[in-house]
Amino acid sequence: MRFTLSVALTPLDQLTELAVTAEECGFSSIALPDSLFYSEQVSADYPYTPDGSRFWDENTPWVDPLIAAASMGAATNRITFYTSVLKLGSRNPVLLARQVGSVANLTGDRFGLGLGVGWAPEEFEWCGVPYRRRGKRVDEAIDVLRLILDGGMVEYHGEFFDFDKLCMSPAPKRHVPFYVGGHSEPALRRAARVGDGWSSAMMKLDDLRDTIARLNTLRAEYGRADQPFEFQAVCIDRFGLDGYREQADVGVTDVITVPWVFDGLGFDAPVEQKKDSIKKFAAEIIERF
Repeated sequence: MRFTLSVALTPLDQLTELAVTAEECGFSSIALPDSLFYSEQVSADYPYTPDGSRFWDENTPWVDPLIAAASMGAATNRITFYTSVLKLGSRNPVLLARQVGSVANLTGDRFGLGLGVGWAPEEFEWCGVPYRRRGKRVDEAIDVLRLILDGGMVEYHGEFFDFDKLCMSPAPKRHVPFYVGGHSEPALRRAARVGDGWSSAMMKLDDLRDTIARLNTLRAEYGRADQPFEFQAVCIDRFGLDGYREQADVGVTDVITVPWVFDGLGFDAPVEQKKDSIKKFAAEIIERF
């Protein structure tokens, strides 16, 4: 099992130092969140809190995750980066393919695309994309991304996206993994059908166990049970060595964690304190796991 550092809600001037420290301490990856903007009013509930409320506000810092990956990639050598997760529904996949391919090349193929549909109608509509039929649109967008990123002269003629032969060069030298997020049945089917892995939001261990079992069943239905597949988890009720072993036992392959939270630090804590928390977590957990 691997350990990934989440930098959600982190001040932007801390990102590079945290990435360097995480690499030095044996973390495998950096998980990068995505938010296009904060709308004063939102017409749908946030799906991953009990009351549907957002746990950030208009002053919470965000950065485009692809730009962040390129910036942190320039300061590191081995650690990988992935979005957790990028909201694909409000984006144009042809433009996004250019961006993802650029980041993959600039980081030496150390980038994975975690992707989901998106939950806020405003993010769709204010970016010029209809909220209705968003799932079908995302399915086509994933096909477009994979087609272009695999390289060569390609064309696509679908219901939502249509283009004649084009080529984006250079293509990534290695396969860009797609990690599909979401807890709904359509999201799980999407992950099992086309994903290289699945990425959870906040979940308890029992729910993770059931979801991983369901994903394995679906992967078998799609004839993909023997293919490599990552289970990236944000587990909210199992911690410490024993807790992470329990996560591994239910099938988690990649723990997404925020070490400074365990030390009672906020997301706006000084970077040196956060670096100390990363080092402490590495010594107490990663080196002993």
